[in-house]
Amino acid sequence: MRIVVLDGATLNPGDLDWSPLRALGECTLHDRTPQAAVTTRARGADALLVNKVFLPAATLRALPELRYVGVLATGFDRVDIAVARERGIVVTNVPAYGTESVAQAVFALLLELVCHTGQHAAGVRAGRWSRSEDFCYWDAPLIELAGLLLGVVGFGAIGQAVARIARGFGMRVVASDLRAMRGAAAPDGTKRLPLDELLAASDVVSLHLPLTKETQGLMSAQRIACMKPSAYLLNTARGGLVDSEALAAALRNGRLAGAGLDVLDVEPPPADHPLLSAPRCIVTPHVAWATTAARQRLLDAVIENLRAWLAGNPRNVVSEDSARETLNRAVNREP
Repeated sequence: MRIVVLDGATLNPGDLDWSPLRALGECTLHDRTPQAAVTTRARGADALLVNKVFLPAATLRALPELRYVGVLATGFDRVDIAVARERGIVVTNVPAYGTESVAQAVFALLLELVCHTGQHAAGVRAGRWSRSEDFCYWDAPLIELAGLLLGVVGFGAIGQAVARIARGFGMRVVASDLRAMRGAAAPDGTKRLPLDELLAASDVVSLHLPLTKETQGLMSAQRIACMKPSAYLLNTARGGLVDSEALAAALRNGRLAGAGLDVLDVEPPPADHPLLSAPRCIVTPHVAWATTAARQRLLDAVIENLRAWLAGNPRNVVSEDSARETLNRAVNREP
């Protein structure tokens, strides 16, 4: 069997071991593949492993030998699932490998927004504390999290992990699954609210939804305007959930206290992306998922998915039905 990895560099930049994958067949590894080279590099492969490379209908139809696509991630929106199904190509993904890492990153962003740790540390290194007339200084208000209301939008595995950590800080938590009835509670007792009500009430809003037709541009100018001027918006899910221009305008106009983003609608972003220069906006380069532990779990699961398929017992199979189920799990609190 011939296995081709089209873009493995982000999963494994060199600190993990590909040898268990190589043991499953003839394996060709590419760190990155330009979209124009996908068909050429994939030709003759029985199994393709991809992360951010697109596999649209035309590409899948140009690969008659292809029988398996393993997505090196949870999201599978870059593969045309309907055409894969039509051609009998099994598509698998890896759910839940990065839950704890992403939840941790949420609070790294939030703590920087409310404590300004990096900003203060840079100032100390530049000599500001040494020149200070007092024993301490701060450049912006320091905000205590205890007692603040966190609104979690999308209460799947990551959303629930974020809620658990928030309670450790003494925060109160509400959630929205986009379909919640007023006052309904999740199994862990978290109160659910309709989205607009959650946005209006929350001091911090954290997004944990997949990117679908339903959620594209969810945080529009109108919804951002529902939030308190003192509130913070966090997005570690998908950049397309947020209208970047609207968020940048809200930050420039003082309509939000700040934003922390690990994802943008264009990745990598152009140098003039509006959120790169917006005030009180922290942007990290889509690394919430990328702890060593999470990447190892991901690689292990990718290999096990392929091994299971070879044994005739595929697991984590994506289909049109399972794609819809993935959305339902994300918005209806199931891990």
